[in-house]
Amino acid sequence: METEDIVSCSNTDLLKSCGTFRVLVGVTGSVAALKLPLLVTQLLQLPGVDVRVVTTEHAKHFYNPAEVSVKIYSDKDEWELWTQRSDPVLHIELRRWADLLVIAPLDANTLGKITNGICDNLLTCVVRAWDISRPLLFCPAMNTAMWQHPITAQQVSRLKEYGYVEIPCISKKLVCGDEGKGAMAEVSSIVSIVKQYLLKTDESPQ
Repeated sequence: METEDIVSCSNTDLLKSCGTFRVLVGVTGSVAALKLPLLVTQLLQLPGVDVRVVTTEHAKHFYNPAEVSVKIYSDKDEWELWTQRSDPVLHIELRRWADLLVIAPLDANTLGKITNGICDNLLTCVVRAWDISRPLLFCPAMNTAMWQHPITAQQVSRLKEYGYVEIPCISKKLVCGDEGKGAMAEVSSIVSIVKQYLLKTDESPQ
């Protein structure tokens, strides 16, 4: 089985992993995606942590990939990797690789998708295939009016029912000019929570 995994990963960057705790960062189409380079940089400062990124197409609008020091996977990679029946399926390979998935930011659109089991891009396919015995953290980020809509609380509650962990959004003046709750948690807060899971792994029996 291990040999099969090595073969299936050979066309991806995943075999080059050098860390002992593997963090997959999902990034979606919120303005807060501009914090992706900082988030990756700070995660890599944690001892033994390796990082990869899965991006939605809309998220690409907000960050410069040249400023992200790890491999970024997108929908295009999934389809280019799979050309014949025996080829690896990228969203499954990523699911196998990661010890923890953190979606930061999680926009309203993707929140709605994963709550309803929709998997129409690489990130939502990873979530749909996720091993729920492993931690999945999500960091909501959206306009205050969207956050306050009644459906948002229902959707967040549903994800928590699945065992996913919310890193709550915060109140601040948003890029659109509105002021109120809906901004993604501070990067330092997200990294601190990931660190807690890293420490739990270090403390667990080998």
